[in-house]
Amino acid sequence: MILIAGPYRSGTNDDPVLIQQNVHEMESYALPIFRAGHIPILGEWLALPLVHLAGSKQIGDKGFAEIFHPIATRLLEKCDAVLRVGGASVGADEMVRIGREFGLKIYTSPAEIPNAKS
Repeated sequence: MILIAGPYRSGTNDDPVLIQQNVHEMESYALPIFRAGHIPILGEWLALPLVHLAGSKQIGDKGFAEIFHPIATRLLEKCDAVLRVGGASVGADEMVRIGREFGLKIYTSPAEIPNAKS
């Protein structure tokens, strides 16, 4: 399982359209990773529904902070690697740091990811 880590809020001024563009950019790596025989995952896929259920009304509020980054950290405990994509992001860099602490492989390009089928 490979966590795709990239900017979520960075550079968006919390504009929902720009945030969705960031998510779409991260998601664009998922299918090639799957086709290479791995399971791609974004923390956002798990965090955002839970953030909503926690009663979050805006990015950065208590419900958001309770879940958004902590779920990615928990997810890293189950992952084999991290693919760091996109531009500047404190959160994505934190996922890389934690991934290294856990001994995960860190990729900075999809081209570095080996085909799991071979």
